[in-house]
Amino acid sequence: MPEPSPTPARRGRLLRFGAAVAVLFALAGYLAVQYLTGGAGAPRCRVVSGRGDDASYEFTPEQAVNAATISAVGTSRRLPERAVAIALATALQESNLRNIQHGDRDSLGLFQQRPSQGWGTTKQIMDPAYAAGVFYEHLAKVPDYTRLPLTVAAQRVQRSGYPQAYAKHEPDATLLAAALTGRAAATLTCEGRPGATPAGGPDSVRAALVRDFGHEVLQEAGADISGQGDSAPADASSSSPSAASGSASAPASGSPSSTVSARTVTVPVRKDAAGTGVRGWELAHWAVANSSALHIERVSYAGREWTAGRREGEWLRSGAQGAPAAKEAATEVRIVTAQ
Repeated sequence: MPEPSPTPARRGRLLRFGAAVAVLFALAGYLAVQYLTGGAGAPRCRVVSGRGDDASYEFTPEQAVNAATISAVGTSRRLPERAVAIALATALQESNLRNIQHGDRDSLGLFQQRPSQGWGTTKQIMDPAYAAGVFYEHLAKVPDYTRLPLTVAAQRVQRSGYPQAYAKHEPDATLLAAALTGRAAATLTCEGRPGATPAGGPDSVRAALVRDFGHEVLQEAGADISGQGDSAPADASSSSPSAASGSASAPASGSPSSTVSARTVTVPVRKDAAGTGVRGWELAHWAVANSSALHIERVSYAGREWTAGRREGEWLRSGAQGAPAAKEAATEVRIVTAQ
């Protein structure tokens, strides 16, 4: 004799239970994605004013990586901080600092550049370093662009249908530029949650440095990746005496210090005439901005240290942990990747 079918009331309870379980799974998946990627609506990075006022701007890890690239490309071309602010404000308006593959007509990328208008191929425009570089090339041709209102300078390059739209992004772009060019020390922080991308380790950090700053960042500074199994390419070791020399001494294999050393990128900082540490803070902030994408765990410079996972992501004094004096520590930026 067949079993009786569930009553309508029981079927309704089962359906409601199943729907509730599906919603919970969907919510758990959404929260996991937000946690890993710092997606829209969940900023994980913050920049504050170096002047001690209350100005601040919050943004996502994706935006942080793109902003850091835009700034690095500008400073590598010896362009002033004002040029970087103009570029950042433009990218905020055009794409919200996201490397998008769509736009008005054939517009693409961070700056919504159009292949049909001679900005480059689709592949080139979708490369943030290239897109920033070609923007700066056009900006540099604008007479006295540093003295123009930001929105006017940006419009001279972009020729947008909304020429005044860039102005509203100037405060945020100015904060970002001050931090990413290194002028405002210890002002950019991120939570540093690992991103969904598998990229990580010293080799990835070194490749990203070259991508954004060019080979000079390693050749001039003599960057050294110390550790076992992470040897530097021949071109870096042959072109830089300090890179060739490596660490003074290698810790015993298997020791805690050996494990950390194998995950560390040490970038010596060239001295600036004023002794302000601008270059060092530029590199340190770049590393923090890339912390999620490159799985960076810790960044140290000038006696200050940023560590991934802190809710506020502050730059704390590292002297209590046995770090060298601030003056000595200002000669290098140490970037430790996650295990």
